[in-house]
Amino acid sequence: MRADFHMHTHFSKDCTTSPQRLVDRCLKVGFGCIAVTDHNTICGGMEVAKIAPFPVIVASEIKTTHGEITGLFLTEEIPRGLSPMETVERIKAQGGLVSIPHPFDKVRSSVITDDALEEVLPHADIIEAFNARNVFRGADERAKAAAATHGLVMTAVSDAHHALELGRTYTEMPEFDGSPQGFLAALKEASLHPSPPPWWGQVLMHGVTTFNKGLKRVAPWTRH
Repeated sequence: MRADFHMHTHFSKDCTTSPQRLVDRCLKVGFGCIAVTDHNTICGGMEVAKIAPFPVIVASEIKTTHGEITGLFLTEEIPRGLSPMETVERIKAQGGLVSIPHPFDKVRSSVITDDALEEVLPHADIIEAFNARNVFRGADERAKAAAATHGLVMTAVSDAHHALELGRTYTEMPEFDGSPQGFLAALKEASLHPSPPPWWGQVLMHGVTTFNKGLKRVAPWTRH
């Protein structure tokens, strides 16, 4: 099945996509499983899980003191602003999985720092070997090398902040039993299907994200 494990809804401050619009787009592009990874909240994943006719992994992209870490299979919110290791420990305490989003991308200020990454990699489960929003593809090559060094499974993700970003990049994997360990086992048999957007597409995607942040500040009705 086709899957994507990094995407956002209007529960993120830089996205205006509703849960229903997200589900509609996922059905259109043929996704059989997704993870909704809103910034610092699991509300988006929980809302999408209520209406989606396919498996939805409740997740969150969490801002730590030294950059972002993603928790998958979460049942409780993890507050932002904790140290990277405390964030990892809280994810694991819920039986969740730790994924490293867009490592080595030096364009985004939210990327986990090199020192923090070195500390948490031995405790991570997954690394994004391709993130469609990475401006420089060298970051993806470094992520693949880190996966090989630390024995991590890899994903290819869209990091979609707009529904139209969904479908070009995806991870193809077998169906799994719904458990975190079943998910990891299935990912070990996955194939990655990266599709980098053209340079102007990158500019447009990041421009939309910046616009959404400003829109939500001045237009309260666009917030969840």
